[in-house]
Amino acid sequence: MVALAVALAPVLLLSAIQSRSAFLQEERRVEDQLVRTARDSAQAAQSRIDGAVIMLETLRSDPGRRSCGPRLHDLVDERVGYEALVRVSASGRLVCASRATPNVELGSHPWFRRLQDGEGEILAATPSDILSDEPAVLAAVRAERADGAFDGAFVALISVRQLQPRSGQGDANDHVEVALVDALGRILTASDSTAFPLAGVAPRDLTRALTEVHDADGEVRVISAVPFARRDIFVVASRPSQDLFAWAMGNALAVFILPLLTWLIALVCVFIVTDRVVIRWLAYLERIAAIQARGRRSVRPILAIQAPAEIRNLATAMDEMVQAIEARDASLRESLEEKDALMREIHHRVKNNLQVITSLLNMQQRSLADPSARSALGDTRQRITALSLIYRALYQSDTLKQVDIGAFLRDLVGQLMASDAGRERTINSQVEADTLVVDPDKLAPVALWAVEAISNAQKHAFSGRGGLLTVRFCAGPDESALEIQDDGEGAADGVIGDGLGGTLMNAFARQLRGRSEIETAPGGGVLARLVFPTPEVSLHPLTDSSGRRNQRPA
Repeated sequence: MVALAVALAPVLLLSAIQSRSAFLQEERRVEDQLVRTARDSAQAAQSRIDGAVIMLETLRSDPGRRSCGPRLHDLVDERVGYEALVRVSASGRLVCASRATPNVELGSHPWFRRLQDGEGEILAATPSDILSDEPAVLAAVRAERADGAFDGAFVALISVRQLQPRSGQGDANDHVEVALVDALGRILTASDSTAFPLAGVAPRDLTRALTEVHDADGEVRVISAVPFARRDIFVVASRPSQDLFAWAMGNALAVFILPLLTWLIALVCVFIVTDRVVIRWLAYLERIAAIQARGRRSVRPILAIQAPAEIRNLATAMDEMVQAIEARDASLRESLEEKDALMREIHHRVKNNLQVITSLLNMQQRSLADPSARSALGDTRQRITALSLIYRALYQSDTLKQVDIGAFLRDLVGQLMASDAGRERTINSQVEADTLVVDPDKLAPVALWAVEAISNAQKHAFSGRGGLLTVRFCAGPDESALEIQDDGEGAADGVIGDGLGGTLMNAFARQLRGRSEIETAPGGGVLARLVFPTPEVSLHPLTDSSGRRNQRPA
């Protein structure tokens, strides 16, 4: 989806660029239209003002044919649209006028000072309280004496009603309003004065480009100004901006939004098709693979027959792979079962051979008359019995590789006590053993050490008498301890430690990286103790015969 979106993005970018270009072209078209409308609307006003200037030039060149007042009055009657014609002296006072006017001083007005400074013609807006009863446009020309000195001015007042601009006509100019504005931004006249809130906006700033303003009703409008009459008066055209931006939105809909919708529809279609044709089937195969990974390989991707050819091929390959794994697993299980059977047979035969050796030694022992020789053969027979019990425990275990020390000690003590049952003494045994599963390498030294400790007790503690033999095995997290205690009278120092039994016991302890200790028990008798590091194997038997070892739990 992301890759497809990126691939289609240039189409959206090109559409955005085209939309922006079209909007700028439309903005220029609206600006040209407003300027053209303003110019067309100013033609009548420009003609009337130009006529007034020409008439004033004529008066200036021929000032003395008749008396001033009647002559100006006749000119106003002849030329419709003029409010008044006035002759002003060099000091700014009225000399004569086409009609009765108030005696006002005009020398302080900016337009008069500009004539004094040397300008030949002036156009300006005049308020209604000076020379005219209503707003008017003032056109004035400089009057000079024969020597060129300033001699006042000839002034024509044109009512702004006569300069009323025309609003836009036709479809292209719908909603376009025009106004006549002076250089200070004051509206002299307008087709709709509410469309020109020009306070604070200089008309000269409006001649450069379109400007957005808010009219009296709060509506956003675009305006543009065209100067005329020597840039003292401007014609301003205005139209609602929503017309421009409504077109822009419509154009964006056609140029940008439609490609955007096409882009979205393409994404949705590709997503739906991809989901129905590819993703749905991949998810189905993933679920099947997860079920098969949990061991349920009988589950098959049957529904994949309805999928496209590529998905069917993938499902077929998965099914063949599962069948190959099942065949390999069956072969491995068969080989493992054969190996287990072979190992059990080997352990069983070794155990049987050791029992044969034990029987031979027992027969040889009975035929000897020397007590020392009989004792030596008896010790050897017990050691072989311990080894025989190890192999029996191995082939009877589930894993063929590990044996529980606790259960083995019970069997070993029982076997040794049974072999001593024919003598005229009664030895009772008590075994308290924790569970600790170990391999044969660790079990053999423990078993042989126990045989030596029990044989010592039988020889020294229970000689000619019975007693209680206590065997305790404690499996700790770091160290394990095997204790064998008798209730005899104890032994003299050095009797056990310096003999062959003590030497063997120390040797077996070193094999386990432990230590062998022999001391007098608190209640009497001898206490033999074997302390060794607890092997890092599971406290529970393994459930398969793969030989895996579990770390000792914390």
